[in-house]
Amino acid sequence: MLTRRHVHFALASLALPGAIARAQERRAIVLGQSVPLTGPAAQLGLQMQLGAKAYFDAVNSAGGVGGLPIVLKTLDDGYDPARCKANTERFIQEDVLALFGYVGTPTSLAALPLATAAKLPFIAPFTGAEALRDPFNRLVFHIRASYFDETELIVKQLTQLDLKKIAVFHQNDAYGQAGLKGVQRALEKRGLQTVAVATVERNSVDVAAAVKTIVPAQPEVIVQISAYKSCAAFIREARKAGFGGQFYNVSFVGTQALADELGKDAAGVVISQVMPSPFGTAVGLVNDYQQALHRLDPKAEPNYTSIEGYTAARVIVDGLRRLGGKPTREGLISALESLSGYESRGYQLRFGPNKHVGSSFVELSMLTADGKVRR
Repeated sequence: MLTRRHVHFALASLALPGAIARAQERRAIVLGQSVPLTGPAAQLGLQMQLGAKAYFDAVNSAGGVGGLPIVLKTLDDGYDPARCKANTERFIQEDVLALFGYVGTPTSLAALPLATAAKLPFIAPFTGAEALRDPFNRLVFHIRASYFDETELIVKQLTQLDLKKIAVFHQNDAYGQAGLKGVQRALEKRGLQTVAVATVERNSVDVAAAVKTIVPAQPEVIVQISAYKSCAAFIREARKAGFGGQFYNVSFVGTQALADELGKDAAGVVISQVMPSPFGTAVGLVNDYQQALHRLDPKAEPNYTSIEGYTAARVIVDGLRRLGGKPTREGLISALESLSGYESRGYQLRFGPNKHVGSSFVELSMLTADGKVRR
């Protein structure tokens, strides 16, 4: 027969592993990251993780922050909002200090209500959607320009070149709608409108219907708001169908991933960028990134996605170093609001108590047939 003492001992034994785990985590700064590590958007998550890890590893090798190592817990969501939500619920249960470096608009939007309810900081999501910026949420910090900023620059350049017949190919979700709205907003400012709009489902490369809708409208330019695999598929099929105009993409497409998918077909494809160029002779932030990336993986090539992960990691560590004691969520928010920022090759980052979008920097780049990026 079990005595009360036996029951108490049994219950304590069951609780012990979780208690040990929490005790161990208190001796580290634990960040939760949900990104696609598999599926059609995998390169975005893998590169975002790689860039962040390059910086966190460098910090940890130098003793961490205040003697505490940084632990980045990364879970695969396959660019699926339901899986991202489940990952976020797990991070909340594990009591991570903050959510960091999520990838994608629909996934970030699935996580945001949970983060808000848990009062959990949501730092540097890889998305430019206005839905994560407006209304203002004190828990959310952005290190990249918005899709409105990107599409405004794209449309501005096109109209200056007297290219006004513009179509939009977009992902059929919150990300695609955000980009479409940005293009339409920029066109309306100039008394113009899209000549055709067509969609593709998230994580799909079935672009046949979209090609049949857009190409007959005879646009001069097609702006794409989707992930790299579907954009590459659309470019190939549109060209087969006779489209001879230009393709423009926003940064989320994944520059190197798109170039790899297209090969020689990448020549002339334009992509807006929200990070400083990660290539060539560099100083400051870019030079630090290249060195950290090489130390982590000598075979890794610099790209726009991993430099965003690296920059995001620098920002959160800069905030953590200002805490001067036990890291807390509220302390991290206040510390990030106090950041004066970075400057590197035209890239500036500034936060404040009522300013959690740190940058509006955008420039255009073009892919070449040999897989390079020309600014």
